[in-house]
Amino acid sequence: MTKHSYVSVRQNPNYLSWEDQPGTYKNYPGSYPKYKLDLENEEANFLFHIAGLTAKKSYPGGEYYLRINPSAGALYPNELYFQARGVEGIKDGIYHYEVSSSSLTLLHEISETEGLEPYFGYKTAMKGYLFLVSAICYRSSWKYRNRAFRYCLLDAGHLLGSVEAAALLKPHAVQMVYGIERETLNRMFGFEDREWFVSGCSVAVPLAGQEVKGIEFELPYVDGSRTFEKNPLIEEAYEATMQLQGCKKSIRAPKFTYQKERLRETIFQRRSQRGFHEGAITKGQFNFIMETLIQPVLSDCDEEVNIYVAVNRVLDMPLGLYKDGAYLKYGDFSQKAGYLCLEQYSLAAQGALVFFLTSKGENYQALYQKAGIIGHRLYIASLYLGIGCSGIGAYYDDEVNDFLENDEMVLYALAIGK
Repeated sequence: MTKHSYVSVRQNPNYLSWEDQPGTYKNYPGSYPKYKLDLENEEANFLFHIAGLTAKKSYPGGEYYLRINPSAGALYPNELYFQARGVEGIKDGIYHYEVSSSSLTLLHEISETEGLEPYFGYKTAMKGYLFLVSAICYRSSWKYRNRAFRYCLLDAGHLLGSVEAAALLKPHAVQMVYGIERETLNRMFGFEDREWFVSGCSVAVPLAGQEVKGIEFELPYVDGSRTFEKNPLIEEAYEATMQLQGCKKSIRAPKFTYQKERLRETIFQRRSQRGFHEGAITKGQFNFIMETLIQPVLSDCDEEVNIYVAVNRVLDMPLGLYKDGAYLKYGDFSQKAGYLCLEQYSLAAQGALVFFLTSKGENYQALYQKAGIIGHRLYIASLYLGIGCSGIGAYYDDEVNDFLENDEMVLYALAIGK
């Protein structure tokens, strides 16, 4: 129902109502305790490198801020919450990351015997961070209509990927947790069907022998978008995909070879490329990127994602289409890739590589977020090597399937190059 085609994008243009444009920051009232992030503090620095503001851009009529994590259309539909327990310099409690002021808002304190752990499926107290990612879908559906739900999930995946990348600075493994108790948590946080939790992740270790029970509270509703319009299709999609089916756990940790300080600089300077100039990359760079992408994702609901790559400009490599690094067919597909990505030729035709992520997986929310995690790995690996990257959420879905010669769900497209 939300697929794009050559005809659909021309018959159903979306005329934006600028006076209804939603805000992209959620701020709790001043009655809540707030703590400004001190970037000299190691833990505050870690949190900043997940979702911090990195630069300001000015244009006629306004200005906007760039963030560490990317977002479709710079609409940022996701919010970040977390529980901290036993973290130096941070009071034990449940927080909201206030992006606009680089502050932590304390929503509720926790005790040694109560916390969010049971809503993540943990029986013992966890020392460290338990993150929760929510979606305020109207921020995205204002522009992208029904297709916005997939963008909210991809962006949530990028936010999880930002946690994974920032945790490499500690270093600490990140466990993705999709089996959170969404309904209970949505109620406790007072979301009122205008905001929903879509995932969590753990950067924590169990405290042996310290059992914990689920904390109970009910926060009042706080507006996160300024304007709002119900979208029944997105609401139905969220409800229909809340329950996980037949999940397989992934218990293998990924292995990356980044140099810490260079990685820190890469995370902070991340940008989305707006176009490429037909520059080539090396085969060594290609191999480094592919090795990064295929690393396992620690997760309680791991779905298989296939990675197709159209090689346009890689030195000493044949042109053509590859799947998970294996050669499929020869050809210069740069113009084809540009067309498939809604005729964004400056990205997909002029880039060195174009990635298409597909899957037959059934756990929709976990699946799209995994695609976002892989997409974020591509951003980090590419920029670490001095190569530009851009996520492309819009493409002619069925024609991509024809090109790839598969019938799987097309999750995401991305292009990299110089």
